[in-house]
Amino acid sequence: MSERQPLLSAKQLTKRFGGLAAVNEVNVDLWPGRIHAVIGPNGAGKSTLTNLLSGDLPPTSGTITLDSHDITGWTPEKISRHRLGRSYQKTNIFRTFTVWDNVRLAAQSRVQPSPFNPLGWLSQAANMQVVNERAERAIELAGLQNRRKTIAGAASHGEQRQLEIAMTLATEPVVLLLDEPLAGMGVMEAESMVQLLLRLKKDHAMMLVEHDIDAIFTLADHLTVMVNGQVIASDKPEVVRADRGVQAAYLGEEH
Repeated sequence: MSERQPLLSAKQLTKRFGGLAAVNEVNVDLWPGRIHAVIGPNGAGKSTLTNLLSGDLPPTSGTITLDSHDITGWTPEKISRHRLGRSYQKTNIFRTFTVWDNVRLAAQSRVQPSPFNPLGWLSQAANMQVVNERAERAIELAGLQNRRKTIAGAASHGEQRQLEIAMTLATEPVVLLLDEPLAGMGVMEAESMVQLLLRLKKDHAMMLVEHDIDAIFTLADHLTVMVNGQVIASDKPEVVRADRGVQAAYLGEEH
């Protein structure tokens, strides 16, 4: 892909529920090595936008391209297999499994079975080695090397959020959509997550939906502000921060 093209691009993306436009003609470009943050008050359409990009919701109109493929209307599974990964507001893990088993299952989801291969047991063994290596890389990237044997439900909230990202990384995405990864974290856990996202930045195109404004201005290369389903500003963070309309609509309020 040309470096002059975004890895993921949404044009005039709209989602209507009856007469309500939850997302209204929104444009988003995600570039390799950059974090595009999306902020706005509750009900602004941020999570709906994430769901549209990941295929969890079909758009009413507009287009989405991923690595030059038109993925508009594709299923979440198909989009995921084209190397888009996402996290959710509510942590989505197998709580009774270990950290290792969670990540390994995510890595295994990318293995294509070959039931008609006469040497199927050999290919299966090779696949399992690849799965284990992929899981190991994801765990190390997420900083969970010392928590492999921990039962996921017994891990701290911050570690569970790290685990969800590790599971996403095990599918080897090139685009990451992260929906409030710092939600509910204490100061130290939030700082750990910020450092993780900075590590991931160089190898991914990322969209970050987040309410932690300090983290946003630490992480974001580009900042979009949404209110009532519409974009009211989209530019470099320092430009958006100085925008009087943004200050009145969001940054000057308590949330």
